[in-house]
Amino acid sequence: MGCLGVHFSLSAEEVEQIRAIDEQSKRVNFVREVIEEEYLENHLERSAESAEAWDAMHRALSDGKLTWDGGEYPLNHVVLGGELLHTKSDYIMVLKSPAQVRDVAAALPSLTEEEFRRRYFSINAKSYGFPLDEDDFGYTWEWFQGVREFWMRAASEGRFVLFTANQ
Repeated sequence: MGCLGVHFSLSAEEVEQIRAIDEQSKRVNFVREVIEEEYLENHLERSAESAEAWDAMHRALSDGKLTWDGGEYPLNHVVLGGELLHTKSDYIMVLKSPAQVRDVAAALPSLTEEEFRRRYFSINAKSYGFPLDEDDFGYTWEWFQGVREFWMRAASEGRFVLFTANQ
């Protein structure tokens, strides 16, 4: 863990700009200097921070592992599933299409705290590297609430979702 996760709700034009950048380091710079600055300063409603909770959140919503493709769709796309836009270990950048955003948003309302708790405490503690306890569960669940609301808004607006984390 140790890196902060952020979801951004992007327009098709912004996604085209990102995809048009061939070099991965330049793509990261664009996201940091243009997308992050614009959204975190002027469009907070189109972003959702998850601090370090994104790691446990992904594990709980997928197969318990920190992998790109583990678990079942659409819940495995809440954090890491989707189109990889950066493949080096220094930065995570994963894009979800508007159709995927609608699918994720449709699946999230039925996910209860009880079910999330069951999934969280099913994570392999050794591979997670941190204690699975009530404090960490509460931290993860709290951040998940904002992420869930974000997904609903992004789906209602027909936007893409970009998840980023600085490693």
